[in-house]
Parts: sequence; C-alpha cells; structure tokens
Amino acid sequence: MVVAFVAALGIVPAAADTPQHRPAYHFSPAKNWLNDPNGLVFYKGVYHLFFQHNPLGSVWGNMSWGHATSTDLVHWKEQPVAIPFDANEGVFSGSVVIDKTNSSGFGTLTNPPLVAMYTSAYTAASGRDGIQAQSLAYSTDDGQTWTKYSGNPVIDIGSREFRDPKVFWYAPAKEWRMVSVIANEHKVLIWRSADLKHWTRLSEFGPRNAIGGAWECPDLFPLAVDGDPGNVKWVMTVSLNPGGIAGGSGTQYFVGDFDGTTFTPGGPASYEPPSGTLLQGFENGYAGWTPTGTAFGSEPASGSLPGQQQVTGYVGQHLVNSFIDFDGAQGELTSPQFTINQRYLNFLIGGGHHEAVAGATQGDPGGEVFTNFEDLDPATHLPAGWSATGDFVGYGATSSSLPNHQGDKVLDTCVVPDKCDLAVGTFVSPEFTVTKGYVNLLIAGGTHPLGTSGPTVVELVSGGSVVGSVTGNNSGEMDWRHIDARAAVGQQARIVIRDDHSGGDWGHLMVDDIRVSDTAAGPRDTQTTVNLVVGGEVVRSSTGSDSEALDWAAWDLSNLQGRTAQITVVDHNSGGWGHILADQFMLASAPAKSGTDRASWVDYGRDNYAGVTFNGLPDNQRTTISWMNNWQYAGDVPTDPWRGQMTMPRRLSLVTTEAGPRLRQTPVPGVDAVTVNRDKQQAKERSVAAGVTPTGLVATVARVEVRVALGSASEAGVVLRLSADGAVGTRVGVRRDGTLVVDRTRSGDVGFNPLFASVEEAPVTVRDGEVTFTAYLDRSSVEVLAEGGQASVTDLIYPPASATGVAAYAVGGTAKAVDVKVTPIRP
Repeated sequence: MVVAFVAALGIVPAAADTPQHRPAYHFSPAKNWLNDPNGLVFYKGVYHLFFQHNPLGSVWGNMSWGHATSTDLVHWKEQPVAIPFDANEGVFSGSVVIDKTNSSGFGTLTNPPLVAMYTSAYTAASGRDGIQAQSLAYSTDDGQTWTKYSGNPVIDIGSREFRDPKVFWYAPAKEWRMVSVIANEHKVLIWRSADLKHWTRLSEFGPRNAIGGAWECPDLFPLAVDGDPGNVKWVMTVSLNPGGIAGGSGTQYFVGDFDGTTFTPGGPASYEPPSGTLLQGFENGYAGWTPTGTAFGSEPASGSLPGQQQVTGYVGQHLVNSFIDFDGAQGELTSPQFTINQRYLNFLIGGGHHEAVAGATQGDPGGEVFTNFEDLDPATHLPAGWSATGDFVGYGATSSSLPNHQGDKVLDTCVVPDKCDLAVGTFVSPEFTVTKGYVNLLIAGGTHPLGTSGPTVVELVSGGSVVGSVTGNNSGEMDWRHIDARAAVGQQARIVIRDDHSGGDWGHLMVDDIRVSDTAAGPRDTQTTVNLVVGGEVVRSSTGSDSEALDWAAWDLSNLQGRTAQITVVDHNSGGWGHILADQFMLASAPAKSGTDRASWVDYGRDNYAGVTFNGLPDNQRTTISWMNNWQYAGDVPTDPWRGQMTMPRRLSLVTTEAGPRLRQTPVPGVDAVTVNRDKQQAKERSVAAGVTPTGLVATVARVEVRVALGSASEAGVVLRLSADGAVGTRVGVRRDGTLVVDRTRSGDVGFNPLFASVEEAPVTVRDGEVTFTAYLDRSSVEVLAEGGQASVTDLIYPPASATGVAAYAVGGTAKAVDVKVTPIRP
C-alpha cells in the first residue's frame, strides 16, 4: 500500500519553544524526536535527508522516517513523514538508492524509483516481537510518498541485533552491495544483489579495534588519497554505543581495500602488545591461582563454554572464563603474591561490564518489611492503602521474573498495555511514621533523577517536601538502594513511586521489597572485574565491555614499585553478561593499547554519531551528516518542542600521514557561503596573561578562526559563548602536549543529566609552539576542526541567549598570542 501522510503525524509548530537553542544552520525538526540520519541521497538537484523520528512525541519511540530536503545542505524544508511506523513494525535506520536501471522493477527506465532499505523492528503484534530484518520501500514521485514492498522482509536471519543497511552501487560488478551489522557481535556483514530484492551474503568484517559497545550504522565507500584517482582506498565507518572515545556514543573508521566481496583494512591483522614478563597465560592450568566459589571451575576454559557466543581475542588454547551455568555461577580466582617490578601490568579482558561499587554488599541487607507487593487488594492490585495516579490508575503489582527480585510480584510502571515507557503517573503509599533512618528497597529501570526531564524515582515525602529519593540503574536487574530518612524520623511520610518519563530510554521503574532499617542497604555487589590488591585493598580495577571479544587493558603501577600484590578475578554476577574473561597477565615497561586507543575516530567529541554518506553524488564528492547527540543523555536534552539535531554536513577526503591515510573533514561549501564577511570581527591578542582576557568580540552563530601561540603557557585558547559575569562559557584551546581541548563543564545548562558536563580531547600537532583551529558555532553546538580537518570535536552546548562574548585565556604562563577572527553565519 502507499504510505500516506496522515494529519495526526503533521508538523505543527508548538507555542512553547526554546528558541535560544534552536539551531540556525543545522537541521532540526519542527517538533518531536530525531536521531540517526537515514537514506541520505542526492536526486535531481535536491539533497534528501531522512531520519529516525517519533512523529508523536519528543522522546524515542514510534520509530518512523522523517524527511527534509535542501538544495545547499544549509537551508532545509521539512517534509511530511516518509515511512511511518505501524502496528507490526518500527521503521529503523537504513539507506536510499537511485535505481537508475529499474533493477527492482518498482519504477520504469524513464522514471526510475528511489528505493529505501530499512530495518523492520517487529512488534509483538507481528508475532515476531523483537526480531530485526531488512525491508524495502520505494518512491516514484521523487521521495514524496513511499510504498512498502509486499515481499518484505527481503533479508531475515532471525536476529534481534541485525540492522542498519547501507546500500550502494558497485560499478565494477554492475551490482548492488550492502553493509549491515550484527550489533552485539561487533560484525559488519557484506551482501550482494542484482535487483535489491534478493540478497546473498558475501563476507563479514570484525570484531576489530573499538568493541566497547554495540556496532551500528556502518558505511563503506571509496576515496582517492590526496585526490589522486590512481590511488583509491575504501573507508568503512562503524558507530558504536557505548564505547566512544569520549564516552558513550562514537564512530570509528577503517581505511583499506574492497574487492567487491571482502573489506580488508590496512595495517597488521592483529595487535602485538609490548613484550614483558608473563605472570600467567593459563596454558598449564591455574598453576598456583586459587579458585573459590563455582564460577571458575577447577581449570581454565578451552575457548567458549556451552551456550556461549564465540569467544575471541585470547592467546593460546586456554583462558579464564566464568560463563558457567549460563552466567549463574559466582566466585573468585586469586593469584599468588608477586612483586611489582615494572611500570605496567598488561592483560586481556572481556565479558560483562559490571564495575566494583563502593559500599556494595552481597546477600540480604535485612530490615523491617514495609511492603513487598505480595499481599494485594483485589480491586486495586496494590497493597492496602496504596493508590495510583495518572496512567497507573487501575494497575498495580504483577508477577515477575526479574533477576534478584524477592517473592512473586513486582511493582512495574511498564504495566500499562501498549504504553510501557510512555505511561506516566505515580503509585503512592499510605502515610506512616518514620521509625528508622533508612528506607531500603530493590529497584531497577530508568536512571532519571529528580531535577532532570521526566524523572523515574522513588521518593520519601514528608510535610509536602521530598526528604530523599532514589532512581533506577538503567537495567532490568533489581538491586538494593536506599533513601536517607534520618531527617524525617518521628514524622509522618509517604513513599511515592514516580514515573514522569515518557521516553523509550528506560522510561519505567521496577520496585520491590521496601524496608525500613537502621543501616543503609548498599548496592548489590554484582562486579565482573579484574582487580589488583595491595595491602589488602583494591588499588586498580577493570571490567569487560559486554563482549566475548577480549581486549587489552593496562594499569600504570609507577607508584607501586616494589610492593607485594595479588590479582583477583571476580564474578559476583548472575544476571545479563554476568561473567568475566581474562588472559595473559604480563608485567611490562610499556602499556598495551586497547582497541579504543588503537582505533581511528571520525570525531573526538561527545555528539557525533551514526553518520553516513550521501548516495547519488559525483564520484569525487563524499558528504556526510551525523546525529548530533549521545545516547547517554539524548532523552534529556533541554529543547522543546523538538529534541535532536544533525551535525554540519561535511566533505570527506583522505590525506597521507605518517600513520597512513586518514580522514579529513571540511564544511560543505554551503556553510561558508552564508558567512557574512562584511560583519567579521578580528582581535589580535599579542600577549595573553594567565587567566581570562576579554577580546571585545561577540559570537553566537559564527565561524571562529583561532591561532594560538603558546609562549610560556601550558594551555591557551578561547572562551566562546561567554556570559557577562563570566559564569558561563565553553573553553576551546590547546595544550603544549598536543591536545585540543573542548571544555563544556560551564557551558550553560549542564545539569539536566549527570553525564553531560564533560571535557573532550583530541590529538593535534604543535608546530613551533603554535596551533590553529576553527570553531563553527550555532545556538546549541560547537564543532571544532583542527589539523586541516583531520581532528574534529563536536559538542552540544546550552548557553543562555545573552551569553555571546568571546575571550582569550591562558593557563600556567603567558600565551605569546591568541588571534581570533569571528565571521557571522546567517543562513
């Protein structure tokens, strides 16, 4: 059927807005949620930007393809929703091609179709809940309306993690090629087709380099090195979340060769760590290491254990692997004592990402049960005296199999049919007298504290005020937490379970076994770690990255030389990824590099994710757009009535460096075309003393070009979007050690999520004490390009509209010069 645009999905500007943050030359939707760019295609002189979109709200959900068009990549016109979700499927990320030969049969030779391949994320109504497969839709009216192919899906491997197809024409074979991912296995799959409907799997790539999160949104394309058409390399980009170089979401890339079947990256096929003294490689049993509990068995494992995905990255035939009883077993493995006599301890680690948490305990914390949601009123499905508000009226506790819960039932705010994360309201206890200093409880679900947009919290309320609150843990594993009730002892109070979050990023809470106690319940000890113990204390700790691929870790032991130490491998977890992998413990004089450190990164900022390139452009042009956000806080960014924007479109090229060909990024010509040179401002600060020095310049939406001559300063640069009182500003500068720094810890509104305030770093070359860089400012972002575009840092910022100043700064000495030129951008 033809996917029609319906009035319910229309674009109607809302009265409430945050215009101080609305970007001027970056695309954002008129309202509602946006994430990954999809289907980038240039057709008949028009750039088409499709994107992941919730047409019904400003949080993730109801995934559909939004649509916008432009003739210059700067001025955008939002179009009706292109491919909406329906009862059977969400429409996840994908790509669009121009089927010039009508190989698909969806159009004609005189009117070739645009063909979209997208990921069908099947719902419970389809009977295939959670399965991801690849499907087609086509348009014969220049992308205005779309028809889903009646033979969908066209590729289905029965996986819940198979997504993000990027299709392109491979001229040497006169066929289509496509890259997609099996996200949790860190693999890119390469496919071929003659007609876009029937696909054959050719090869796979990965895991390689950064594997700290799910692989998503791959792309594969050729680029001429230094513009030489006789020296063409292929670039594969892969986004991953979490595990980005700056934390959370990020995108790595590989440069290599593609023969139509296989992508082969440049460089050595495997990484060789620095040589050293091997403490244990586990080829001869545990050899003096002592296992306790049941997680490690009596000897090392020979690769994967029954029921486990393929384990990779270990050396030799054996490794530590606690995947016994399908994550159910727990225990520890302790090394003999040894003397630290080299600076680094290098080792391979994999498995679950469950860190050691201060104050964590094992076992039941005790206390007097206030309610455990087992004895329920048949009318309300709640304990006696409890009530519900909002969407939760008529709903209550239900049977549950959540890890670590007590009894049969749990109070879960994902209880409203077909609403789950969209449901909002409260569950409120009867009033009671607070008799003990702590309220302990089992909790899981969203980490959205009070003070953020849409909290998911349990509150202790007395006298109309919140005495204390606790939030979930962004997981489905219940864990002990506590509320400090000491200030309310002797007073009347209520427990309020509040879910005001209507997003899909853990927008619900699960609560069980509320108790009062004289002692605080620490979080449950669920670590899967490798620890270094000196003098009875853990002084270093590392964990896996929710991956069966082991990767190198390195501990700097320079302050522990000569000390006696032991290594403990700990598995105290029986939930998801509740195991640990380890191998090759080695003392060395140099650190081993992890895949994250070895990777090449498209961007070193926090807010450049899921970038893909346009199809349909001339061969010598490769233009990309990314989602300017990070999954760590995307659901909380303080914009209204929209949430989400795209990066500045950038041209990609390859340049020769000592490390081999590397990506270079430059703004598309349309961005510099709308700069207002007649209004440019310039300040030549020939000397900048330590501290902050106003330049007299202003910049809100502008290109800011900076030259830093460090002089005796250890760091120098500019402060952008500086407020009159100096309390707000974003620092962009360089350090003498060759680090480009973007500091947004005081950039304006940074309190909406605890993970937002950050300092980003990117490598640059300091030549004769000087570095140049250009910052592209918009109302809620800064994109910094340095090293001629080889280094990029993209960050969101949310300053007040009045913060428009520009200052120079220096640290640790006097900068010889900080020269600044500001050119307004006025599309």
